[in-house]
Amino acid sequence: MKKKMKKYLANIMAKRRKQEGFTLIEMVVVIAIIVILILLIVPNLINQKQKAETKTADAFKTTLQTQVELYKDEHKVPKDFEDLKGNYLTNDQIAKAKKNFTLDNGEVVEKK
Repeated sequence: MKKKMKKYLANIMAKRRKQEGFTLIEMVVVIAIIVILILLIVPNLINQKQKAETKTADAFKTTLQTQVELYKDEHKVPKDFEDLKGNYLTNDQIAKAKKNFTLDNGEVVEKK
């Protein structure tokens, strides 16, 4: 009885070992799941990039406005961003500010 049981179990294990790889249907299902995930993720990534750029621009505008207010407290209303050079803004910040913003009577305004 024990020999028959061992032989039966060995036979089952041998059959399982013979099966190698995946079936075509299993591969198609996996690929379909991956495609669905990609279709859900890619649009969200694109939207997140746009939101990040918008928030970065808003934060930079706030920084500029804060520096303008500090300058106004100690001096007068700045005519342009060059007046803020030195203690208030770096040369890189001034260059970036000139590209995207203007000063209108002490208020930072985004160029359109």
